[in-house]
Amino acid sequence: MDSDVRYASETEDDELDGEDLGGEEVEPKTEEIEEGSMADVKPSSLSNVVEEQVNATPRRGRGRPRKNPVNTQISPTKFGTKGRSKTGCITCRKRKKKCGEEKPTCYNCYKNAKVCEGYPPATFWRPGRHRSEESNVRRFSFPLPRELPYLIDGIENDLDRRFLAHFVTDISGRLTIHDDGSNPFKDLLLPMAHEDKGLMHSLMSLAGLHLIAREPEPALSARQQHHFAEAQSILIADVERASSAQAGDNYPEGTLEDPTLASTIVHCLIYICEGTTQGEYRPHMDAVRRLMPKSRSRNLEFQGFLYEFFKYHDVANTITTLDVRPHVQLDDWPFVTDGGGNGNLPRFVIQPVIQPGAGAVIGVLDGLFELITKITILRDIIRERRSLGQKPAVDYQIMMWAVDIDAGIHAWDPAQPPNTPRWIAAQLYRQCAWVYLHRTTRASRPSPKITTAVDEGLEYLRAMPSGESTQAVILLPLFLLGCAAFQERQRPDIEEAFTRALEYSRFKNIIAAKKVVKRVWEMMDGGDERSWDWETIMKDMDIDCLVT
Repeated sequence: MDSDVRYASETEDDELDGEDLGGEEVEPKTEEIEEGSMADVKPSSLSNVVEEQVNATPRRGRGRPRKNPVNTQISPTKFGTKGRSKTGCITCRKRKKKCGEEKPTCYNCYKNAKVCEGYPPATFWRPGRHRSEESNVRRFSFPLPRELPYLIDGIENDLDRRFLAHFVTDISGRLTIHDDGSNPFKDLLLPMAHEDKGLMHSLMSLAGLHLIAREPEPALSARQQHHFAEAQSILIADVERASSAQAGDNYPEGTLEDPTLASTIVHCLIYICEGTTQGEYRPHMDAVRRLMPKSRSRNLEFQGFLYEFFKYHDVANTITTLDVRPHVQLDDWPFVTDGGGNGNLPRFVIQPVIQPGAGAVIGVLDGLFELITKITILRDIIRERRSLGQKPAVDYQIMMWAVDIDAGIHAWDPAQPPNTPRWIAAQLYRQCAWVYLHRTTRASRPSPKITTAVDEGLEYLRAMPSGESTQAVILLPLFLLGCAAFQERQRPDIEEAFTRALEYSRFKNIIAAKKVVKRVWEMMDGGDERSWDWETIMKDMDIDCLVT
């Protein structure tokens, strides 16, 4: 029975799979839907479709995945609230207040009476490679000095090195009669200046001044003035300290250092080189005179040099001034001297231990300058008698002293190798010492004896080579010869000798000395007896300088 039951759907399928049923159309069967059957069906919406699309996992594209995947979630507050500003002023950022960012100061700081610290420098985005380079630079930027200290105080630039080279190769050899390449200024003072800033400034000032005479450059002049100012400042402080420490008899030993004394005598040379004529050298000479007897230097070689240098300039200074006199009392002056002309000159605490032939100048260590000192004392006595109108100006006592000095000059034998430039210079000094004695004890009139003495002095002068180191000590005898040159024919040789001396040393005090000699010549030619007193002539000309 069950096999006979067939359903409509099966009948239709069989008909489709079987043969054609005669071309009859088959109409689909339509079934009616009951009214309550659609109550459970919910209508679909477009929002549900969008939500499904958003929540669906996106398909990954081809290639390597991102290191930091893109956030596909849309933040509902991304465009809703503004983030914290980083361009506000420093004050507002410290206070964590909103900044209006007004320039140059914000209004918020002004309103709240705050000091607006301004705005931090703007920073710009840079690629990673540049940021890495900048971080390396910051990493190796240490707060250390970028300049090395100078090896020697006072030698700091190219100009200083020029001054130093000029001092070593030029001017140091023009200050003494040493002709073997060595001299005290280079061998004693320069190593001393290596350890003393004030002395180095003094030497560089002297070298710069001498170099400027040959190469007048503004830069050299400015640097020389710098060294001079530094040297003056240090020297004044050192001398004041030494003077206060050595007041009285119980001064501490060694309070006066060798560089201080050395710097003092170098300052004398600075004024000689510069050619000043207002006595600028006097404070330094006075300081050496006052402090040298109290020196406790342990450098015996420097002691000898200091003694010789000071005595040479001190005695030479008495020949051209009225108020600087040697420390010799006539009561202690013996009438008879030995062959070396040794008198009672002051004995300093330092006693030089040096051979006379190895001296830096002429006539100091072998006794000639002691005789010249006595002649200066005679001049003072005769000048006083002339001013008082006493007759005769040269009495028997003065004549006795003059004879004693004359014997000493004749007996004086220079400690120099014969027939050398130094020996010729020593003979010139001896000749001029006699000329100085004759001009002192005789009236200012020409005579055969003084004419012959000047002629012989000119012979020695001509025999001195123009480029030799003996030109360094020629000015003093040249000045004395000039003040005794009554004959017109003698004067051209003297003027030429002034020119050679100036070309050799370039010391401008030579110009002042020549000016005084020419003034003496004018008075000689006019028969003026006052030509005897060239010290007063220099005072009237307002010239006060060293002729050394």
